[in-house]
Amino acid sequence: MGSLSPTHWIIVLIVAAILFFGWKQLPDMARSAGKSLRIFKTEMKGLTEDDKAREAHQAEQAGSQSTAPPAVPPAATQPTQPTSGVQPPAPDNQTPRAE
Repeated sequence: MGSLSPTHWIIVLIVAAILFFGWKQLPDMARSAGKSLRIFKTEMKGLTEDDKAREAHQAEQAGSQSTAPPAVPPAATQPTQPTSGVQPPAPDNQTPRAE
């Protein structure tokens, strides 16, 4: 009996809100909160729709890129020599002179 149940706390909070804000302002505050929540819900739904549209667009782009041949082959497709710690000799950049 010493502690208050959650129902008692809700009643205390309602009475405190009425005393603090006044009876006339509570409906307006509830209406504002409802509008704010409705706007928030609409914006969140818009964000998820934007994400779905972006993913669909990226999938479409990936599909169109796989059918078109690449203009320049990527550098990663060229074979590479394994590195053994020894540098290959530098190419001779001097051209022989005709004398």
